[in-house]
Amino acid sequence: MTQPVVVWFKRDLRLADHEPLNQAICAGLVLPLYVVEPEYWTMKYTSGRQWLFLKDSLLDLDKALCARGQPLWIAVGHAEEVLEKLRQRFGISQIFSHEETGSDWTFQRDRRVQSWCRTHGVVWSEVRQHGVIRGLKKRSGWATQWTTLMSQPGKNIPEQIRGVGKPEEIAHIALDSVPLPNESLISRQQGGRNQGLELLDSFLETRGQTYRQGMSSPLTAERVCSRLSTHLSLGTLSMREVWQRTEQRRAELKLAGSEAVFGRSLKSFASRLHWHCHFIQKLESEPRLEFEELHRGFIGLRDDDSNSGLERFERFAQGLCGWPFVDACLRCLSQTGWLNFRMRAMLVSIASYHLWLDWRPTGALMARWFTDFEPGIHWSQIQMQSGTTGINANRMYSPVKQSEDQDPEGVFIKKWVRELEAVPPEWIHQPWRMPLSLQKRVGCQVGVHYPKPIGDPSQLAREARVKLKYWSSRNEMEIEAMRVLKVHGSKFRQSRPRYGKKDSPCQIALDLK
Repeated sequence: MTQPVVVWFKRDLRLADHEPLNQAICAGLVLPLYVVEPEYWTMKYTSGRQWLFLKDSLLDLDKALCARGQPLWIAVGHAEEVLEKLRQRFGISQIFSHEETGSDWTFQRDRRVQSWCRTHGVVWSEVRQHGVIRGLKKRSGWATQWTTLMSQPGKNIPEQIRGVGKPEEIAHIALDSVPLPNESLISRQQGGRNQGLELLDSFLETRGQTYRQGMSSPLTAERVCSRLSTHLSLGTLSMREVWQRTEQRRAELKLAGSEAVFGRSLKSFASRLHWHCHFIQKLESEPRLEFEELHRGFIGLRDDDSNSGLERFERFAQGLCGWPFVDACLRCLSQTGWLNFRMRAMLVSIASYHLWLDWRPTGALMARWFTDFEPGIHWSQIQMQSGTTGINANRMYSPVKQSEDQDPEGVFIKKWVRELEAVPPEWIHQPWRMPLSLQKRVGCQVGVHYPKPIGDPSQLAREARVKLKYWSSRNEMEIEAMRVLKVHGSKFRQSRPRYGKKDSPCQIALDLK
């Protein structure tokens, strides 16, 4: 009997464009494995909504594997212990997987597996999955490498896979037996490759036409944004196939002479596929940004464990800030697992500047809320929007202006903040300014039915600017900023950072959501 080889599925839950699986097929009998690690699901950034999407995706993967004659093996426990049991049973000596840029927890897990492999003489072959480069020292030529990799054709998987046969428990029974809590949401995104392909098809054919115009407002973003972020995070779709399908569609539109609006939208979307990997590369190159300010000069900027700080955080977490549009965005995200990028950025900005909250608890809270939590993008963006990178312009979103611009009639507000349903549109953005007699007439008294605002947003923003200026004046910032720029900046950003200037190229929004 040919010795089996393990294909360790991690965040690459598909058969298409799967180089480790192709290599394993050539090497021997295939044992496709997914390890459910309960400890991971106790982390501060994981949640039931993420688990439900993962379950959908694993069942879809199992179905695709079964169609090729070899079901998915699902095991529960520590990865190295699971692999040891398989080694003892099958005598495995090879493991194939994609490289993973994840949280520190997954990094430490991989180090334990590497140690186990060395101890038992098991060869673990890891393959680059997308534009992130392991061991990268500088960014020169990074974008060219990305395009070269994405332009290469992906290999097809054979219709039949020679494998080790059925596991002791079929996939859905194994997954249902895992003692992890489900999560009840108003609505949740379904996982699985088939769902991802449907989204990709509809986006490229119709939904994406007004992507550029509609991605900023929560009124339109849910439809016109691709909604592929969770599928890219778990790898039910590969970055390469999404990139190539997008470029193919752009070429079709150009040939048909109808690229004016749709073509520009897809060009914007394609640029964000680059930025997806650009931000994950930051975590790969400097893993500490999950825990510590990227620019070390900002360490200690927002140290505040006072009761007032805890109260501000609790009001933020409950969507009770007293700023209707902010509260609507918070409640939408917490109850559905999704919100468009601009509104995500606004929430982090509000928490970091107006509420002066440390980015770590804010980041952990929002990570749990995001079904599409992607560690590299998440922690990079959390730090960028909270102003701790040292190379990006500080964005202080006005909760009132964003409300007036993105939800002028208050439709989104009234959908998620039901206390304000009867408030007239002219008062919906600042109900605390509404005459008391009108508040009583419409049955919505601020401070009774809906909370008073935490503070005046304009005044809080001014105070935040003063704090930042004072901090920067007392600390050496330029040398560390140049270090950050050298390690993480794009080629066209390799110049002296300028504090206080307008938006920089690195601040481009990542609207794959």
